[in-house]
Amino acid sequence: MNYPAIIESIASSIQKILPDNKVSKIKKKDTCFDISCYSNKWEKLLGWKAKEGSKYKQKVSIPDWVKNNKTYSKHCLKGLFETDGSIYMDRGYKMANFVTIIPTLATDVLEMITRLGFVPNMQTRKNETGKTKHTIRISKNTDKFIQIVDINKS
Repeated sequence: MNYPAIIESIASSIQKILPDNKVSKIKKKDTCFDISCYSNKWEKLLGWKAKEGSKYKQKVSIPDWVKNNKTYSKHCLKGLFETDGSIYMDRGYKMANFVTIIPTLATDVLEMITRLGFVPNMQTRKNETGKTKHTIRISKNTDKFIQIVDINKS
């Protein structure tokens, strides 16, 4: 994995969104990093509240201003797939998937992928905590999807 490049890309993107705020990169252990940026603007940008419970509890979704813009959608999908997704081979075919327990987020990701001209499929299964895990998979034109969204998992 090219962790330094991914970490720098994420930090740089945050700095572009909030140029007057400090972006911190904190090494935890092994290959784990926290990237943080404190701002009172995050809640308005993201549409959820920091102190009102988990993203699952708040049923977070992707803001319309992101979903309705192809460039923003690509950047959003890049971040989601690089953090909560994977690229792998299944019986000789390349696959890309994204996993979440948040139904609204899963629906939004499906919508954005479809708007980019791809045909995702979604499987759901209860996890060990009783929550439904949504796995969104790209199994056709996967290389093109990875290229268009610019996913870097290497």
